[in-house]
Amino acid sequence: MSSTPFSAPLSDLEQRDAFIGRHIGPDADDIAAMLSVLGASSLDALIEQTVPPAIRLSAPLPLGEPMPEHEALGKLKAIADKNVVKSSMIGMGYYGTHVPNVILRNVLENPGWYTAYTPYQAEIAQGRLEALLNYQQMVIDLTGMELANASLLDEATAAAEAMTMARRVSKSKANAFFVDEACWPQTIDVVRTRAALFGFELVFGAAEEAAQHEVFGALLQNPGQDGTVRDLTDLIAALKATGAVVAVACDLMAQVLVKSPGAMGADIALGSAQRFGVPMGFGGPHAAFFATKDAHKRAVPGRIIGVSIDARGKTALRMALQTREQHIRREKANSNICTSQVLLANMAGMYAVYHGPDGLKTIAGRIHRLTAIMAAGLEAAGMTVVNATAFDTLVLDTGEQTDDLMAGALAAGYNLRRCGNTGIGIAFDETHTRDDVIALLGVLTGQLPDIDALDAEVAARNEMLPEALQRTDAILTHPVFNQHHTEHEMLRYLKRLQNKDLALDHSMISLGSCTMKLNATAEMIPVTWAQFGNIHPFCPIDQAQGYVEMIEGLEDYLRAVTGFPAISMQPNSGAQGEYAGLLAIRRYHDSRGDQARNICLIPKSAHGTNPATAQMCGMKVVVVDCDDNGNVDVADLKAKAEQHAASLACLMITYPSTHGVFESAIREICDTIHAHGGQVYMDGANLNAQVGLTSPAAIGADVSHMNLHKTFCIPHGGGGPGMGPIGLAAHLAPFMANHVVQPMQGPHAGQGAVSAAPWGSASILPISWMYITMMGARGLKTATEVAILNANYIAKRLEGHYPVLYTGEHGRVAHECIIDIRPIKAACGITEVDIAKRLMDYGFHAPTMSFPVAGTIMIEPTESEPRGELDRFIEALISIRQEIAKIESGDWDAENNPLKHAPHSQADVIADWDRPYTRQEGVFPLPWVADNKFWPSVNRIDDVYGDRNLFCACVPMEAYEA
Repeated sequence: MSSTPFSAPLSDLEQRDAFIGRHIGPDADDIAAMLSVLGASSLDALIEQTVPPAIRLSAPLPLGEPMPEHEALGKLKAIADKNVVKSSMIGMGYYGTHVPNVILRNVLENPGWYTAYTPYQAEIAQGRLEALLNYQQMVIDLTGMELANASLLDEATAAAEAMTMARRVSKSKANAFFVDEACWPQTIDVVRTRAALFGFELVFGAAEEAAQHEVFGALLQNPGQDGTVRDLTDLIAALKATGAVVAVACDLMAQVLVKSPGAMGADIALGSAQRFGVPMGFGGPHAAFFATKDAHKRAVPGRIIGVSIDARGKTALRMALQTREQHIRREKANSNICTSQVLLANMAGMYAVYHGPDGLKTIAGRIHRLTAIMAAGLEAAGMTVVNATAFDTLVLDTGEQTDDLMAGALAAGYNLRRCGNTGIGIAFDETHTRDDVIALLGVLTGQLPDIDALDAEVAARNEMLPEALQRTDAILTHPVFNQHHTEHEMLRYLKRLQNKDLALDHSMISLGSCTMKLNATAEMIPVTWAQFGNIHPFCPIDQAQGYVEMIEGLEDYLRAVTGFPAISMQPNSGAQGEYAGLLAIRRYHDSRGDQARNICLIPKSAHGTNPATAQMCGMKVVVVDCDDNGNVDVADLKAKAEQHAASLACLMITYPSTHGVFESAIREICDTIHAHGGQVYMDGANLNAQVGLTSPAAIGADVSHMNLHKTFCIPHGGGGPGMGPIGLAAHLAPFMANHVVQPMQGPHAGQGAVSAAPWGSASILPISWMYITMMGARGLKTATEVAILNANYIAKRLEGHYPVLYTGEHGRVAHECIIDIRPIKAACGITEVDIAKRLMDYGFHAPTMSFPVAGTIMIEPTESEPRGELDRFIEALISIRQEIAKIESGDWDAENNPLKHAPHSQADVIADWDRPYTRQEGVFPLPWVADNKFWPSVNRIDDVYGDRNLFCACVPMEAYEA
C-alpha cells in the first residue's frame, strides 16, 4: 500500500530531490513501460547491456545530495552577494550598459528565444534569422563595410580570425603579421597564441610604423587602448599597397560618431557588440562582430545569414555559404567555429532597432560629452590628459600620485584602469551621468567643478573629436531601425519574430550530438542578477569573490564528473575547448623536446570541427577508418599509430562514438595511442551519455572538453552562447590557458590565452552550477540512464519502419541512434531533407541530417523528454514512413506529394489546391497536430538560389510580405 501524506516519513515530504523529477521526463511508470518494450528488466540491466563494464565507475560521483530549487537559488544568491558591484570605468572592451527592459524580458529571459537551436532548419527559424539579419545590417552600417557575419565568440578571437583570414586572402609572400601596440592586451594575448601554432611571425609597434614592415596583414585598433581616435586612411592605403590585408578593431558605439573603418579603406572590421545592451557578465557571453568586403565573402569565418526565396517565390532567410562547412572541407575549413553568439547578437541588434539611429546618436553623444567635460575639468585643474582625441576614454599621466588617486576613486565607488606605473585610464559608458563626472573630478582634483560651465566650453570647442574624424554618412536607414521605438511597437515586433521560430517551448528538438534538454527556469534566473551581470572581467579580484567561489565550485563539480584533476574554464565554445585541449597537448610535447610530434589521428566518424581544430594547432590529420558496424577500425588505428609513432601527437575521438555506440575497444584504442607516445583528446559532445556511469579519465583520455550548452543545461540560444571548458590530466595541467590581464596562479602561469576573458563566458556558468547542485550525484546518474533509455526506446519503436544503422554488441544504442534513409531514397527518391521538412508539418524540428553518415538521420531525445512527447515524435516518423509507402506504391506521384511539398504554410491552405492529398493530410497529418499547430512562415527555401544570388543585408520591408 502506498504511503499517504499522513503516513509518509518526513524525508519524503521534504522533497529534496523534487527537481530530478522535473528535469527527467519519464516517470517511474513510463520507465517501466519503456523497459518492457525493450525487453530489459531494469535500468541497471539496460545499462549493463549498453556501457562496457571495463569502463564503468566503481563508485558514485563524489557530489552532494540533490538540493531543492529554492534552496539552491538561496545558496547561489548568498555567493553572488559576495561580488561587489562598483561603477566600472575600466573599459578595455567591456562597458556598463542599460539592457532595455523590453529586450531583457522578451529576449534574454524568454525561452522562445533562448531554447531554440541553430537555424539549420530555416523554414522554422525565420524570426531568429531576421533578427540576425538586422544585426548584420547594423554592423555593416556602423563599420562601413559590405558584408558582416552573424557574430563570432569575442573580440580577441575575432582578431585572431582576422589574422588567419588575412593570410588566406593576402597576395603577400610574407610570413609576418603586424599588431598595433594600441590593441587591447587580451587581444594581443589571444593573437599571440594563435599565431604561434600557425608559425606566423608577429611584429609589434606603433600603428604609424606598420607600413615599414613586410607583412601579409595588420591589426590596428581605433580608438586605441589609450583612447586616441585616429584617421587611419593614409596608413591603410600604404599597407594595402604592399599587398597586406588590414583589419581594424573598433567600437560599435564609437562608430555611431566616428569615421568608419570602411571609409578609411580597411579590409576587415571587428570588435565587440557588448555595449549594445548586453551585460558585462565578468567577460561574457557577448557577440563579436566581423565585417569585410564582398570580395572576401568566401573566406569569412563563422556564419552568414543570407536572403533567398521559398517555393512560392516569397522572400525567405537562411544561413549561407558556410553552413556546416567543417563537415565538407574539414581541415581546409575557414575556421573550426561551429557556434556563434546568436542570443547576444539578437540582443545587440534589437538594441539598435529599439533606439534607432537618433537614439544611438544621443547615447553616443552623451558618452562623448561626459568624456570631453571630464578632460576639460582635469586640464583646468592642471592634470595631464595624454590623448588629444577621444570618444569615451581618457588616459592621465598621474606620476607619483597614481596609487593614491586610484585608491581614492575606488573608495568613491569607481573602478579605474591602471596604465603602467604612472597612468590612469577612465572610460565612460551609457550608465554614467554628470554626477559621476562631478564625483570623479572631486576625487582626482580635489575641486568641485561647475559642470554647466565646462559643458558650454566643451560644446563650443569640440576638440576631442575634430570634424575630420567625425562620421558624415547616414547610418541605420533601413525601416526596421526607424519604426519600433515605443515599447508597444518593440514588444509586438519581438513577438512577431518569436512566433516564426520553433524552440523547446513548443516541442522536442531531437538533435544527435547537439543535446537539447531542459533549460530549467531556476537555472536561468541567476543570469540576470546584477551581482553577476554588472561585474567587469578585469575588476580587482577581491570584488569578484562571489564569481570566484561559484566558478571554483563548478570546477569541483566538473572534476568529479570527468575524473580529471585540472579544469580550465576559459574556452567559450565547444570549438574553443577543442582548440584549448589540443593546444595543451602541443605545449606538452614541445616542453619535452618532441616538436616533431604533429600527427593527429581522427576517425572518419569524428565531428567536422575536429580536423579543422587540428589544422589550427599546426597538426597534420591522418584519418582512421571505421568498420562495418561504425566502430573505429582498431587494426587500422594500430597500423597508423605504429606508422607515425615518431611523430604521433594525439588521437581525437568522440565517446560514445558519433555513430551512437559505446565502443568496447575504447580502452585498447587509448592504450595504443599512449604506447606510441601520443595523447588522447576526447571530444565531449556525447558526455551526456557518460555522466555518473563512466568518465573521460576512467576511459583513458588525457584531455576532454565539456559542452556546458549540451550536457550541463546552458541553452543553445539559437546558435550560441556556449561554453567548452576542458578537463586535463595532471601532466597536461601546466599547459592550459592563462590570461595576461587577470593571470591565475598555478603551474600554468604565463601560458597564453585562448579567449578574451579569463573565465570565458562567466555569466552563464551559474546555469550549470544550478543544474548540478539541484540534481546531485544521484540525479545526474539517473539523467544519463534515462537519456540512454529514451534513445533505445525510439530506436526499438522505429526499427520496423527505418533501419537503425549502428548498435553495440548487445543490440543497444547509446544516447542517440542513426536511422538510414538511403534505402528509401534508392526506392522512391525521398531524401532525409524531405523527411526533415515534413516533420515541420507535424510540429517537430528535424534531427541531425547526414551526419556523421550521409543520407541518414541521427536522433537524440535526451532525458528531459517525457514518454508522451517521445511517442508523438515516433508516431510522426511512422506516419511519414506510411506516406513514403504511398509514393513507393505509386499512389502518390514521386514529385507531387506531401514530403516534396513540405513544409506546408498557411499560404498553401488558402491557395488553389491541385494535389493528390487533402489539405488536412498536408497540414494536420495526425489528429493531435491541430491541438498545437506550428505554422512554418515560409515554404521550402531554395538554397541554391540563395548562394547564387548572395545578399546578406536587410531587404525592403515590403519584400517580407511578397
